Formats: sequence, structure tokens, C-alpha cells
Amino acid sequence: MDAQGDPVTVEQAAADFAAEVAYWREVRGMAKKALAELMGFHPSYVSHVESGRHKPTEDFARRADETLNAGKAIWRKWCDYETAKAREAKTATTAVPAPRRSEQPYATGSAIVVEHDAARLDYDGRLYRLTMRRLLRNTGTDPITRYLIRISVDRYPGDPERSNAHYRARPLTWEELALTATCRGEGMRWQAKHDRDAFKELWLLFDNDQGRFPLYPGESVWIEYAYTVSDTKWGHWFQRAVRLPTEHLEVELAFPAALDPVVWGTETSMSAEASPLRSAPARREEDGMRVFTWSTTQPVLHARYRLEWRFRARPEQDAMSGEFR
Repeated sequence: MDAQGDPVTVEQAAADFAAEVAYWREVRGMAKKALAELMGFHPSYVSHVESGRHKPTEDFARRADETLNAGKAIWRKWCDYETAKAREAKTATTAVPAPRRSEQPYATGSAIVVEHDAARLDYDGRLYRLTMRRLLRNTGTDPITRYLIRISVDRYPGDPERSNAHYRARPLTWEELALTATCRGEGMRWQAKHDRDAFKELWLLFDNDQGRFPLYPGESVWIEYAYTVSDTKWGHWFQRAVRLPTEHLEVELAFPAALDPVVWGTETSMSAEASPLRSAPARREEDGMRVFTWSTTQPVLHARYRLEWRFRARPEQDAMSGEFR
């Protein structure tokens, strides 16, 4: 059933399955090509499944769940898909269904380059507040009217059953996120694409109640968005995935100095396993906070940079883990 209590359609069940695979792949810090190869599929197969070009299969669901150690979460989404197929088959009519159009992330003829990508994560001992600032450039031929972002968490990455149960009982909600987004000093509307217990995907729209302000070809513009999550749902890691050509990427983590935080990190790419960051995060003290800063220029497309931390003054909470982008 969906949020309104109606039976989930086959199309929605397939989209939910694809979102579940994407969520666990991102949590594990794995590129689509790498996952496909580990599962024994063609390098492009996972990409086709996540985009909706290939329908879920039992074999794919089993292998994905095992490879990603998803605690049967992916398998359950495949079962939901099969249930939806059986239900619609019983009620099928002679009407010819309209062909399903594969959704493209952006309009044909559009292309985005991220000139500068800056993330700052602030923690006050109870709440995390993430602020993202991105300088986007439209290098295509058509105006861009929306921008896709993701939010995903995993508090117990080494124990997927426990993590799944945790979020079923305490789902991440839009209310607690308190999402804000601006562009050129204008508030941006947003539209949910996927709304799951531990995974949100949404479009930031270049418009509001007062008007539209698309990103035209050749233009660059800063957008900023921010949201809040309690430390009962956020964990001790923060991962950045390079999904668009990016010229400069930086991350700041600000923790109370009284917690005695320490930070380290790893990076992965489509062609390399996880390895330590090539440069260590810089550290400074600032108004009772310990701020860690790390940056890189011209990051490789599809690379992932993962920063982790622990609070030496509060070791009992070091088992948590989570991710936001």
C-alpha cells in the first residue's frame, strides 16, 4: 500500500525496488559498475535497473541483497513488485497500456557542471545540520528547471537487519528535516521523488509562488540547501558522491571540542578500491568547536569520498553511522 492506503502499482513497485538498490549501493559506497561486476552482471546492468530500463528479477534481487548485505530489504522490495504484478494481472483489461516513458534526470539538451561544491556539517551534541552550497553552470542548450538531491542514512551499516528495524520504527520525516533551499536569494520549491524510511530523493525546483528563475545556457548560479537530523538517526560518517562533473569539492565538519572528535577518510572510484584520502583533513579550533576541513580539485566522476569520525569523550555512541548528500 502507498501512503494513501491504495495498492502500489507495478510501476511504483519497480521504482521502489530501484530506489532500494540505489540506497544500499550508496550506503556501501559502491559504484554501479563495481556492484554489477561483483554480482556477475554486465557492467551497465545495475545502471539499467536503477533507471527503470530493466525490470527487477528474482536472480538480481537475491544477488543484490547478498552483495550489499541489505538484510533482506532489497528482497522484500522485489516481493512487493511481484505482488503488484500478480494483482494487476488479475485486473488487467483489454485496454492497451500507454508505453512507459523512461524519466530523464534533466531536460534533453541540458548539462550541468558543478563549479564549486561546499558542504558544512554542524553538530551541537544532539542535532546535525547540513548546509550544502553549489555553484552550478548550465553547459547545455536548454534551460534547467530542477536539480536532484538525495538524503540517505544508515545508523548500523554493519548490521542491516538492525538498521532496517530502527528506521521502520523511527522513519526519517520531512518535518524533522526542516529542509530549506534558496537560489539568487529566492526560496526554491521542492518535489519529492522517493520517500522512504531512511532514503529521500527530491527535486529542487527553480521556481516559487512568486515566479520562475530557470538556469539558462551559459549561466552560473549558487544554490544553497540545508536540513536537520537528530543524532538518533545520523551516524558517524558522511559520504560525498561525484555524480556530475565537478571542479572543486570541499567538506567542513564542526563538532563540539568537548567531545574530543577525531576524523579520518577514504576515497573510492569505479576503478579503485577504498584507500585513505590523499591528504589529511585540516583541523582548527573555533569558538568551542573543532572544525575539520578537507577539499580536492577536479575529482573523478563517480568517485566517493567518505569522512568518518568518533568522539573519544563519548565512546558509547561510536557504533552509529549515516550518510547525507
